[in-house]
Amino acid sequence: MLQRVFRFTAALALVGALSLPLGAAELPRASLGYIFTTHQEPIMVAMAKGEAFEPLGAYLKPLVDKERYDLFVDGAPVARINIVVTKSGSEMATLFAQNHLHMGLGSLPAMMSSVDAGTPIKVLCPVHTEGMGLVVAPDSPVVDWDSLLAAIRGGSKPYRIGYHSPTSAPKIVLEGALLEAGLKLTHDGADLSANVLLVDLKSTGNLAPALTSGQVDAWVGPDPFPAVAEVRKTGRTVFDLKELPPAGRWSSFPCCVAAARTDFLAERPEVAEGVVQLLAAASEWINENQAEAGRIAAQWIGIPEEATEHATIVYGADPNEAWLKGAGVYLDVLNGMDSFKGSLKGKTLEEAIPLVFDFSFNK
Repeated sequence: MLQRVFRFTAALALVGALSLPLGAAELPRASLGYIFTTHQEPIMVAMAKGEAFEPLGAYLKPLVDKERYDLFVDGAPVARINIVVTKSGSEMATLFAQNHLHMGLGSLPAMMSSVDAGTPIKVLCPVHTEGMGLVVAPDSPVVDWDSLLAAIRGGSKPYRIGYHSPTSAPKIVLEGALLEAGLKLTHDGADLSANVLLVDLKSTGNLAPALTSGQVDAWVGPDPFPAVAEVRKTGRTVFDLKELPPAGRWSSFPCCVAAARTDFLAERPEVAEGVVQLLAAASEWINENQAEAGRIAAQWIGIPEEATEHATIVYGADPNEAWLKGAGVYLDVLNGMDSFKGSLKGKTLEEAIPLVFDFSFNK
């Protein structure tokens, strides 16, 4: 009896092995994190389209939908990718620091802060620019930047603005603009001398409830959440953050990037190169097929399709001069807020580039 069980188990193992694609058992494993936001639409679209992206040169073959894929480049399997959903760039930075992630898509300020804290990661490429907004209650008198400043300065207590992550790009951009306007900001609810109280709402899922419950007077966040608020009538978008003064400073501004641990880059450079190639191909496809890409993202995240129709996001993996200039503004703003305590403290962009970035995988 024991021998029959052994032979049956061995046969099952052989069948399983034979059913694997050639070389699949030896494929390197890699974990890739992303966040449920259209800022990271390229990876969602790549997962959804799967092998239909084969003509683009890089694609994902699904093994377990939304969880596990084989990455193919130029027709050959490169790696088996485990997908990890995270709540924010801050959480992703923690996972990087704990060596629970090899690669991830998150905000550039979060990755900068991670590097500053000593986490061994590098930013490999952009994912997109634009796509950040300030939202108020539908009946709020705030309709533009000037009326926002009037509401802040005319209040008897600090004006409360929520954000979803301490190192999120929308929070850092708005914070920089408010500081340039000469306002005093605080994260301490007991500090009544401040003009603005910045409230950490921990997750994008808490943005709308915090506004409707009166916990905050406004919130700042990434697409598609401002558009979702409009569709569901839980809020009204006052402006896209690219419109903040001074004019032009915040336009075409960096937000989400792809990053990876340096030990992984040294061990598996071909996987990092393949992921960057996949993101570049998916970005180009999205820019040429915006309506279909929007529907895919809406279904993937679970939001109304109307919320993706007026997106201002521009996808791309090219770290061009304008993008690097924006990265320098982030660096200056974060240093101006005394956010850096480690390797990036007081650094210029030129000094920070070799510490933060590695574009060699972007062929």
